[in-house]
Amino acid sequence: MSRWKELPAELHVDVRQFIVRLRRLKDRSELSTRQLAAKSGYSARSWQRYLNGRSLPPPEAVEAMARIGGDDPTRLLVLHEIAAEQWAEGRVVTTGAPESTSARTPTEQQSSGRYPRALVTAGAVALVLSVSAALLLAVRLADARAQLADARAATVSAAPTIVSESLVPVIYTCRPEQHDGRWYAGLSRTTDAILAYTYVGPEVAEAQCLLRRAGIPPGDIDGVFGPKTQRAVERIQTRDGLVVDGVIGPHTWKALREAAPK
Repeated sequence: MSRWKELPAELHVDVRQFIVRLRRLKDRSELSTRQLAAKSGYSARSWQRYLNGRSLPPPEAVEAMARIGGDDPTRLLVLHEIAAEQWAEGRVVTTGAPESTSARTPTEQQSSGRYPRALVTAGAVALVLSVSAALLLAVRLADARAQLADARAATVSAAPTIVSESLVPVIYTCRPEQHDGRWYAGLSRTTDAILAYTYVGPEVAEAQCLLRRAGIPPGDIDGVFGPKTQRAVERIQTRDGLVVDGVIGPHTWKALREAAPK
């Protein structure tokens, strides 16, 4: 279990709960910060800021963390939206106590009169920037939720599905072709989708085709990330010197796309 730093005391309780949720997902994944960066596409320094309460992650990073940690992306994005609203409202500017002016010279009093005007101007600029940032964040959240809704309503979802009893078995056809030094099987062109045990979809079938082309049989090309596919992924990770976790991320996709046929 990771030893986390204490979060800043000024964080709102909703922001604190969201960050604690992210920390639990990272602990559940048992990944280091560098491994998390490799699987999510966001740098290790960015994740250090996110997990220590110094800044909020973007919706795309939240969704990546949900998939890596095995959580529901929609629910985690709702917590992120709530935390983002409190984050935007909680950025305040504090100043020290005013000094006594009884012993000041006229020159000092004239100089000090300029400071309140400067503070007012700075405060107005900060307010405008905060409102603009909040509006931009709200627009991005709305776009993210719309994209999630479209993905779930589409017949073929861009995000991998989880195995359930209602799924009908499908057998995919591999059509391997090489473009710009990379292999594609005609089912998906992704290079960074996170795939793990029990995931279902054409991205899984694409990985199965590339595993078979690399000489590591994953079982049937059925788009189901089952035990045989997981063992095949671990074999190619071992062969290429990658982290052996049975999860397909950007590094494993690179190995699959560039592997020489066996």
